[in-house]
Amino acid sequence: MSRKTEKKKTPPPISLRLSDEERARLEQAAAGMSLSAYIRQCVFGEKTTVRKVRSRAPVQNEAALARVLGLLGQSRIANNLNQLAKDANCGVLMFNKETEAKIDDAYEHVVAMRGELIHALGLKEEDKP
Repeated sequence: MSRKTEKKKTPPPISLRLSDEERARLEQAAAGMSLSAYIRQCVFGEKTTVRKVRSRAPVQNEAALARVLGLLGQSRIANNLNQLAKDANCGVLMFNKETEAKIDDAYEHVVAMRGELIHALGLKEEDKP
């Protein structure tokens, strides 16, 4: 490979070990900045290279995801599907095996969608279905 076609290698990261107290003081001093940016600013001052920061997700998408998650929670569709599947399994509802399987499959898909939405929003799942 010629020098012109060689990719620039990213330099290896620098590791710094701190006590819990030292890290807390550093985070407090950073006042909302990332620790890396704050340390670069302290070391290099005005000569710090401005880094491009990629946001986790556009605000519109995050708001839309939050609305969908809220609607999914309000609809109780997952719970309703689960109750239908339970009744079908107990023989209270008259369904054939194919219908029962479809209800179980729909329930699993709704639970998976809920999990993906929670993950996409960076939330913690408090009560797993």
